[in-house]
Amino acid sequence: MSATPMIKKVFLVLALSMFFSTLGTGIIVPFLPLYAQKMGASGIWLGAIVAAFAISNSIAVPIAGRLSDQRGRKLLLLIGLSALTVTSLGYIWANNPAYLSLVRFIQGAAGAATFPIAMAYLGDLSPEGEEGKWMGYANAAFFSGFGLGPLIGGVVTEHFGMPVAFFIMAGFNLLAFLIVLCFLPESSRRQTSEDRQLSFKEMSKSGIMKGLFSFRLGQALGAGGFFAFFPIFAAMAGLSTSHIGILLTVNYLSPSLLTPLGGILADRFNRRTLSIAGNILASLILAVIPLTNSFGQLFTVLLIQGIMGAVTLPAASALLVEEGRRYGMGSTMSVFFLSMSIGMTVGPIVSGGMADWFNVGSVFYFGAVAGLIGTVLFAWFTRGYR
Repeated sequence: MSATPMIKKVFLVLALSMFFSTLGTGIIVPFLPLYAQKMGASGIWLGAIVAAFAISNSIAVPIAGRLSDQRGRKLLLLIGLSALTVTSLGYIWANNPAYLSLVRFIQGAAGAATFPIAMAYLGDLSPEGEEGKWMGYANAAFFSGFGLGPLIGGVVTEHFGMPVAFFIMAGFNLLAFLIVLCFLPESSRRQTSEDRQLSFKEMSKSGIMKGLFSFRLGQALGAGGFFAFFPIFAAMAGLSTSHIGILLTVNYLSPSLLTPLGGILADRFNRRTLSIAGNILASLILAVIPLTNSFGQLFTVLLIQGIMGAVTLPAASALLVEEGRRYGMGSTMSVFFLSMSIGMTVGPIVSGGMADWFNVGSVFYFGAVAGLIGTVLFAWFTRGYR
């Protein structure tokens, strides 16, 4: 089945809006640990700052997903983007780790009404048999903002300081809000009477959903520690913020550029097998990071890890769209993002304790183990998938 003109139009609008929103986020998030460290934040505080976003996101994302099934996607997107715009300015007045955590907490709730809802909108319109392709396109467009953000943020932070980066973040989110307001049609999707009978409890009986939840949770536990402590690790290795920005851009942008290819693979080959193989390799690569000691080595490791992400994410997202047709796209997406939020809550805090008690390298070993465990659970729960 070929794509309809509607999905092409919606994709363009969502791609631009989510690109600018994630670009703003990508500019500041990788450097918040360094910013907080200058305030005297300990490893636990660094973990708490990263986790604050995920804590509120965990609470808000199931609510936002279900509301978008009932009330439509556009309204939720506008609420989320307007809140991100306003709260971006709150970073400017943050002068201690507690205040910084508070701003991140508020932004986490706002974020629950943006990225997951945009994915649900595209999931509604994705033709059967092309779920991998459109989820690949979506992840490429959305994550490219995260990919380019650190490169811009590294230069801006080094030459102009973090306050300028916060203003830029607010401006990009405002631009995303205006694009959605002016150009995005309201989704025709509404929850049917059949959908209303399908509760989150009933969704939990699905082996695919339990597998995807475990899969994403394991990934996020490692990613939470990576986000919080990779800038610290790289700075300890003597790299500047510009070099750190380049490395993070490679890690974030490589999957963005390659996920369309990953989406095509997900439509042609077994999605379960692609998810398992890619995530095993990505987890093992994470464990290599503490063994590196130069920019070139880190560049190579992060590039390989990004490529593995380009294989796993479209395949897992395509499985998610299949389940979304049964349980409601917004609700299903929200469960997937909930698992990520839980991992991004627990991961940085556990990693912060490990960094304080052992060393920064232990953070990456923990992430590798968590990713492998999540993959094993995914394989077990989805063993009946063909």
